[in-house]
Amino acid sequence: MYPVHDIDAILLLSMSLAAKRHPANLVEIIAAADLTQGAIPLETKLSDSFYRLSEYGLICAQDGGYTLTPDARQMLTGHAKKALAPERIYDIKEHLADLHLNGEHAIILLTVEQIAEAIAAHQANKRIAGKNLLMPKPKPVEDYNKRPGQRKPFKSFATRRRKEG
Repeated sequence: MYPVHDIDAILLLSMSLAAKRHPANLVEIIAAADLTQGAIPLETKLSDSFYRLSEYGLICAQDGGYTLTPDARQMLTGHAKKALAPERIYDIKEHLADLHLNGEHAIILLTVEQIAEAIAAHQANKRIAGKNLLMPKPKPVEDYNKRPGQRKPFKSFATRRRKEG
């Protein structure tokens, strides 16, 4: 696959997060990309990446969502479990550089408007607390005015013996 783009590796990594159990819709894929990279890629780059990866047979449309093909899943295995996102993206880019087009595959054509709508939906879900399951939840604020329950002081075995004897 020549040339290798960063967005292709980011999209494959985010789809591996979003589409583990079922084909992921576009909003879930964008949420995973936001979680992976910390920023949402541009709509035009995402549209081009969907086109390229589907042309090479790495992603496919299934049941109203998008999922990885077995070739892409095999490409994404073998990472260290504690590897950070930049390390994984680098490894994916190495695999993509060795990839060659084999046969014809169904091409996924997404418009910039479709991706922009999905990004807007993700941003709206992000503002609602507890709605986006991929984002970390804020910690509750503790009330320091409450006084914890009183406990009996600890009496050691030696203290009890002196009193008894």
